[in-house]
Formats: sequence, C-alpha cells, structure tokens
Amino acid sequence: MRNLLAAHPLWRQFVIFSIVLPLMLVLAVLAFAWPAARIAPRDLPVGIVGTGPASEQVLRGLTRGAPGGFDVQLYAGQAAARTAIEDRDVYGAFAVTARGVTVLEASAASPTVAQLLSTAGQQLARHAAGTGRVVAATDIDVVPTSASDPRGLVLSSVLLPVTICGIIMAAAIGLVLEFRPAWRQILALVTISAIAGLGAFLIAQSFLGALPHGYLATWAALSLTVLAVGATAAGLIALAGPAGLGLSAALMIFIGNPFSGASSAPQLLPAAVGHIGQWLPPGAAASLLRSTAYFGGHGAPGHLSVLIIWSVLGLAAVVAGHHAPIRFAASRTPAPAMRADNSLVPDLATGAGEVNSQDVTKAAA
Repeated sequence: MRNLLAAHPLWRQFVIFSIVLPLMLVLAVLAFAWPAARIAPRDLPVGIVGTGPASEQVLRGLTRGAPGGFDVQLYAGQAAARTAIEDRDVYGAFAVTARGVTVLEASAASPTVAQLLSTAGQQLARHAAGTGRVVAATDIDVVPTSASDPRGLVLSSVLLPVTICGIIMAAAIGLVLEFRPAWRQILALVTISAIAGLGAFLIAQSFLGALPHGYLATWAALSLTVLAVGATAAGLIALAGPAGLGLSAALMIFIGNPFSGASSAPQLLPAAVGHIGQWLPPGAAASLLRSTAYFGGHGAPGHLSVLIIWSVLGLAAVVAGHHAPIRFAASRTPAPAMRADNSLVPDLATGAGEVNSQDVTKAAA
C-alpha cells in the first residue's frame, strides 16, 4: 500500500501520526461511550390497558417520571396489548386493576427496556400504595429471550464480528486478491456472505442457543448483513482505493455499531443517534435479527429494506468502479511487472503482460 506521506520528511510524518492517531482513538472512544452514557427512554412506544381513571393515573405517572420518554398507546384489554407487543408495535404495556399493576413486557425485544418497564411498574405500585391501597406489581414476559441467552448478550455480541468479517472480506477481494472484473467480486461477495452468515448462525444458535426461532430467516438476515457491510466496503474500495477501506471501517465499526442500539434499544439512545443507527447496516441488522429469531418476522420489512439498499448500492459501486467512464481506483490498470531480462511478467488475474508470439515476430520484422 502506497505511503501517502512519503513526500514529507520523516519528522513531519511523525508529527502527523502523533496527532491523527490519538485523535482517531478519542473519536472512537467518544462514539462508543457517549451513547452508552446517555441511555434513557425517548418516545419509547408502550401501551396502557383501559381508558378509566386508573389508566390516566398511569399516564400521569409515566409523564412525571420521564417527560417525553414514552409514546403511549391505549388498548381496550390485555389481549390487544399482547398482540401489539408480539407485532413489535410497542415494547410493553401497563395494566392497572384494583389488585395491582401488571407489566406486560418482551425481553426478546430488549432486556434493557424490559427492566426499565419493570422498574416503572414498581414505582407505579408504590405510588398507588401511598394512597392507602395495597398494590402489587407483577411482570409478565410476553416474548422472553432464549433460556440460553437470558440477557440477550449473545445476540448483541454477534454484530461486531459480523461487521468486521464484512470489512475483511471486501479488503481481501478488492485489495489483496484484486479480483477482476466486477462480476468476480460480486460473485465472491455473495458466496462468502452466505457461508459466513451460516457460520455465524451455527455458532449463535447451534452452539449457544441464542437464536431459537426462524432458522432460515435468521441465517438469511445474518448473510444479508455480511453482504451489506462487505458490498459497501468493496464499493468504496473500487471507487477510492485503500482510502475506501478506511472510510467503510469508520462508518460501519465506529459509527454503525455504537449507534445500533443492539445492547439496549434505539429509543434509549439520543434521538439523532438512534435514527442514524437504524439507517446503517449494524443497527438494521440488530432489529432484523430480533424480528426473525423471536417475533416471527413482525417489524422486519423496514430493517430488511435498509440492508437491501446498502447491498445494492455497494454492488453498484463495485460495477461503477470497474467500468465507469471515470477512472476510479478499480479501473486504473497498474503497470505490469518486469523480469530481470526486461520481459513482462504476465498477470494471471487480468491477463496483463501476456505476450503473443506473433506479436514478437511482427515486432522483430
């Protein structure tokens, strides 16, 4: 890889690296730590069962405890609230009766949100107890996580290695092996993505038991995630060369992963962060995997569309980088290598440097 600073003296290269590398570290720490330090409900969709005075009391309690934190939907009964949770319309619901507060939650959607709703239910029960009534809070997990992964740690931990795998795949195909023409890169990207997705699924489910339902759909989601990340990286490499690899790594690893909300929920992150994260492959993949593995595909179309769009744009960039009239990085043919006797060394991948015997005869004549 060519040293972009080779024209500068060594002391200046050292000064540049001494500034740029620590700055990159600071920005990376900020990207990962800042969203985690600002976790709080922000328009978190939840339900309230009933429309009577008790429900109004719940609404006032939620508004008082976290102003602007909840986007409340009203449901006529617990059955309707359960259906909304299973369809991923809301994260949970509160039902208040004379006997107590019932918290309907879905730890499969987010263990962090489920714990938050459970705490809110206990606070509502304590507030009701202050009026002289004996009130108990009961939690019902409508869609629980796998018993092998009760806190959802495996599912959230899968995303970073899958993202890194996509970046490495693109670097190997575009920079190390230098596959040419574009169709070879596309074929390699699709094939390796499917195999890598299968490997990730076998580890996450067969070995760790963290993705218990929708096996085929979950495998497809993992493969599509690898393809979305890898195709984007390969496309940027085809357009900009090695600089595209750095740009894709920064976008997918240092922005996409911490902004994904995989370990909490998008609605618990700062508003802009949560929205950006869901439009990047890691965030869309986290939500899609929850939908395929636990919710029968409910809530998946939007996240599936995001991954497909990134995949298509990345593959289109690969084609453009190789075949567009503009001389992008992938369309620049490197000078052929020379042997010791000044003859050309054939490039087996592209055919460059091959010498036809008839051409030699004509040249001699």
